[in-house]
Amino acid sequence: LRLSYRLFGGNSGVQYRSKDLGNWVVGGYQADIEAGKRYTGILYEEKGRGVLAERGQKTVVDASGKVRVVGSVGDSEAIQAAIRSEDWNDYVITARGNHLVQTINGHVTVDVTDEAADKRAMSGIVALQLHAGAPMRVQFRDIRLKRLRASAARRLVLVAGTPSHGPGEHEFNAGVTLLKRCLDRVSGVQASAYLNGWPADPSAFDAADSILLYLDGGAGHPLTKGDRLARLGELARKGVGLACVHYAVEIPKEKGGPELLAWIGGYYERDYSINPHWLAEFKTLPQHPIARGVRPFTLKDEWYFNMRFDPARPVTAILRATPPDAVRRTPASAEHPGREETVAWAFERPGGGRGFGFTGAHVHRNWGNDDFRKLVLNALVWTAGMEVPAGGVESAVTEAELEANLDRKPQPRSN
Repeated sequence: LRLSYRLFGGNSGVQYRSKDLGNWVVGGYQADIEAGKRYTGILYEEKGRGVLAERGQKTVVDASGKVRVVGSVGDSEAIQAAIRSEDWNDYVITARGNHLVQTINGHVTVDVTDEAADKRAMSGIVALQLHAGAPMRVQFRDIRLKRLRASAARRLVLVAGTPSHGPGEHEFNAGVTLLKRCLDRVSGVQASAYLNGWPADPSAFDAADSILLYLDGGAGHPLTKGDRLARLGELARKGVGLACVHYAVEIPKEKGGPELLAWIGGYYERDYSINPHWLAEFKTLPQHPIARGVRPFTLKDEWYFNMRFDPARPVTAILRATPPDAVRRTPASAEHPGREETVAWAFERPGGGRGFGFTGAHVHRNWGNDDFRKLVLNALVWTAGMEVPAGGVESAVTEAELEANLDRKPQPRSN
């Protein structure tokens, strides 16, 4: 976090990884600011443990919560001398994992490692303080936030769409929350979930290794809005993976179709592809990392098929099944009676990066099927460039977890 501040009297601060306690009260880490010469630059935990480092100190907060001074980052008075009174100063706050460093005008003021797992904060809000008490004035400008990679872990960004269908259908928020809970148990993975639509946070995709889109597509696909296709294109060129689940694979062929072909290898094209509900029997799976540990299974869902693929850039079919000819209700799909159809696939981009398309998951309860869920978890790990375990990504979901976080959708009226 980078910003400039100017203070006229009183005391202020920058809260980070903090909690909103209501009524404009915030608790958590605070990079302190004051008009005097005692506190600017210290790390203070508002509504918490108090001073975690004085200016010039390098400290470790041990597991018991004791603050130990382990070194120095500079002389306190010399750092204070570089701080301009009633003028603009540049504050930089770097929080990487449990390591917190604050800098003013190029001078490190504190260096803190917080090992108190039950007290420290690994995420939270940013807030700017106007201190209670005597009249004062503080100004902030040029506020810039950049998300850093916390560690060597691969970062997966999961985006859930807004409610759109009846109860138990298109439960994007519940599905993404469930997948994140499963991924949180996987070593080497850092998963972030953004619910109820496209992330408002401009740093949401920073340092991402792969992105999951589980949301409504079609003509209103979120990727078609603003500069999102261009932004995702930049990430794809850097090798960031992309997984599109269910309706997210459908996008207009004029805007988004060519991009999904390039990024995940295929997409649902209106009036060419088809979206019936049918019982799919997956009798065999290929020798591919996404299929590791996945047993043949049978599930009813809205399995799209007759997808638009590029013959010049073939995909690897992961799930294939033969739908009843009775559901081939479009001319394009009716041309192939009895054909086995691809409903999930993997794609390796020629320039680097991986994609995954999955047409199921209209029905929320299908996430309770271990093989259905494992296949998608494997795919997310694979698109992030990780090695999928030999037995696949293990997870367990209870009935309570499956029923949690469902959208509150209106029930149909009865006469």
